[in-house]
Amino acid sequence: MKRTTLFTCAALFAMPASAAVSDPMVRVQHILKTTPLIDGHNDWAEVLREREGEGRWTIDLRRGLGTRSVPYNTDIARLRQGMVGGQFWSVWVDASLPPLEQVKETLEQIDLVKDIVARYPDTFELARTAADVRRIHKAGRIASLIGVEGGNQIADSLSVLRAYHDLGAGYLTLTHSKTIEWADSATDNPQHDGLTAYGEAVVRELNRLGMLVDLSHVSEATMRDALRVSKAPVIFSHSGARALDDHPRDVSDDVLKLVAANGGVVMVNFALAYVSDDYRRWSSDKHAEEARYNAPPFGGLYIGQPDRAAAAMKEWLAAHPAPKVTLAQVADHIEHISRVAGVDHVGIGSDFDGVDNDLPDGLADVSTYPALLAELIRRGWSDADVAKVAGGNILRVMERAEAVAASMKKQLPATATEQALDQKAVR
Repeated sequence: MKRTTLFTCAALFAMPASAAVSDPMVRVQHILKTTPLIDGHNDWAEVLREREGEGRWTIDLRRGLGTRSVPYNTDIARLRQGMVGGQFWSVWVDASLPPLEQVKETLEQIDLVKDIVARYPDTFELARTAADVRRIHKAGRIASLIGVEGGNQIADSLSVLRAYHDLGAGYLTLTHSKTIEWADSATDNPQHDGLTAYGEAVVRELNRLGMLVDLSHVSEATMRDALRVSKAPVIFSHSGARALDDHPRDVSDDVLKLVAANGGVVMVNFALAYVSDDYRRWSSDKHAEEARYNAPPFGGLYIGQPDRAAAAMKEWLAAHPAPKVTLAQVADHIEHISRVAGVDHVGIGSDFDGVDNDLPDGLADVSTYPALLAELIRRGWSDADVAKVAGGNILRVMERAEAVAASMKKQLPATATEQALDQKAVR
């Protein structure tokens, strides 16, 4: 009896943590102590600028922002509760602004990210490389990286792109919601069938700099062109699986296979319209109904009668409630991408503070990442595979991009203008 007990104890000590511990949340805590949880996209800085104005420089970011009249998804207390180890802070500006205004606002956003890091040095530290992220996480701080969310923000200038890199930007999203002079967006009419010759030059310059090529928001043709041109793995900083939700912001199975071949990673978004096809369709119907009631200046059943339009809309919403979207559906996207592209090619890109609190049940803010990872464990995922999703995959992509940049270090910066390159392509 005694020998049996000793044998059982010895066997338990020899078992991996995933087998010895049954509680999914306990296993997640073990995973995130050694692997930094890295989110590919959070709009906190941009929303602080928009809502707080000059108050953004002094607002207390430590706790309580989730209880304000318009709640934020992010504050320091909840980042700690969510065991966040690294965050790409998005610096986004309105794509309809004049080019130089976009550059100015991008610089202001980068400045705000740096200010937040400087104000809370016990919590944040700026990171440029995968090694930085690992070191900062080991020290108990949150590695802060920067992503520029829109190719329009370089104002057609590779010099501006290089300036962003020098200021710490780690990726460039090739487009936002609008098609630009050199790349088609997923949510605008195409003009170029993907990338122009200048757009391809932007991708090559990103490779040379070691900045990640981000393909969230771009059209499928742009995705394919960038995957063909890029020497480094690409990322989708906040997208989902189009097989589960036929939204153009999501990634088709065909492209997922190309991402696997490229070595890249798709970081799964929490925005309701990109998670649930039912919600996407309901949202489209809702917008159509709003236009039917009040679409100034030329149409609408109740044009010029906002009270009647609001009452009619309230009645429609009561009869057509929004479909429920859940944490489990986000996990479905992670699992689908893992099945098609492989577990090495999926991560997390929440879009917190960029979706007006339209978030799945169970994923209300940055404290909830462990619940999502625990759901994967309940579905039978190993600790090693959960660690890849949490941050291991994006760290691998960063390391490979750094290696590609090192291999290109003898190349001179690209100097050709958009006009010269595209005219050459036409000839």
